[in-house]
Amino acid sequence: MAKAGGGPIAAVVANERGEIFDLDGYGAVGMAGGHLTLLQTGDTRKLPFGSELMRLPDRLPIVYNRSTGEFEALTENPMLPGEAVFPVAAFNSPGYLLTHVSAFREGPRAAYLPLFSYGAVGWWRGGFRSAVLQVDREPRQDLRRMPPRQVAAGVRKMRTILPGNRLRAHLEHCALVYGCPAGKNFFLGRYEAPLPASRYCNARCLGCLSLQPGENVPQSQDRIAFTPDPEEIAAVALAHIQRVKHSVVSFGQGCEGDPLLAAEVIEPAIRLIRARTAAGTINMNTNASRPEVLEVLFAAGLDSVRVSLNSVRKACYEAYFRPRDYRFEDVLASVELAKRLGKFVSLNYLNCPGVTDSPEEFKAFKSFLGSHPVGLIQWRNLNFDPLRYWRLMAAAAPQGPPMGVKALLAGLRKRFPDLGFGYFNPPKERFHLPPAPLALE
Repeated sequence: MAKAGGGPIAAVVANERGEIFDLDGYGAVGMAGGHLTLLQTGDTRKLPFGSELMRLPDRLPIVYNRSTGEFEALTENPMLPGEAVFPVAAFNSPGYLLTHVSAFREGPRAAYLPLFSYGAVGWWRGGFRSAVLQVDREPRQDLRRMPPRQVAAGVRKMRTILPGNRLRAHLEHCALVYGCPAGKNFFLGRYEAPLPASRYCNARCLGCLSLQPGENVPQSQDRIAFTPDPEEIAAVALAHIQRVKHSVVSFGQGCEGDPLLAAEVIEPAIRLIRARTAAGTINMNTNASRPEVLEVLFAAGLDSVRVSLNSVRKACYEAYFRPRDYRFEDVLASVELAKRLGKFVSLNYLNCPGVTDSPEEFKAFKSFLGSHPVGLIQWRNLNFDPLRYWRLMAAAAPQGPPMGVKALLAGLRKRFPDLGFGYFNPPKERFHLPPAPLALE
């Protein structure tokens, strides 16, 4: 049993009505690849603003019984025998990296959990605490800075500026219906604007947010149903760049496939943007599966690329991304191409404690970064059922006892002191700034 510094925090559970309460005499537990940890204040921090708590159906909460000194899965409320209780998890705000997931055991009728991350959470001195580290302090997606009235006003303004633009209308739906922070930022005239363009993808990611075959895993949003014209893309991008200092516009969003499969409209769109202005950062979030296409886009004026990975081990990568018509080696070739051309490269590294911080992944990641020196790791929590993910990864490759996410980050920072850690795509004005200090306590 692993412990950390500080005082213990209490376990929290939920009842059938969704009411969440703490359990006197029981400690909160975090889980990583099946390894259980009694959570202390030193493992956790105050639940970040904007985080959401979730009740996990058809599952039993694992808690620490202080009277017996043992972990146990509760089948009923120990304070009210006969009442069913359920695990509680935190879906944490952007910029916060999970160190442990909610500890639970599946019931016999448990279906796949929806596409969220499921952080461990507990209660201490009148407030919830979450097992996370803060990896990015920028308030780019802080909901307190996105007042609904201002978003609605921005929507009305953009309707007058870009009438008839189908991409602008699509982003309205993202901002107003799905509550997409990136969509909201476009209408608020802040930071980074999304440029979804691709209806198709050549991967079949287990955690794809916009396309899920069958009914096992519900998708969280609909994929874009049309391919915008280059002129529509450029108009949206220019509207953002012209009013936002140090702006970023990005292809590759949760509401689309992979943008490399829409290069026929993206390449001329980039040229249209760059014919009008050298300002702004044009970025692409991608699986990086087609280096030959990426080279064309770089020539057109693409400034940076963010490459999505759940692992740098081929077997684990392919088990999650399930690539079609490309290989893991193509991803590596794209990273090498971008660096050779002097482009900024970041990794969208999908974190799941128990896999990401396994000794095998840590060793492989150090080797990868030694031969592929990227500028930034964007630490993102994997939005997928953690138990199902662990089983899949364990079948794909060895997963030793986790070293801990804190130790993982500390080890990488020590080995690669110039490597940036964060969450958001940076503007080009920040490409070569020294990495921000990392607070691990």
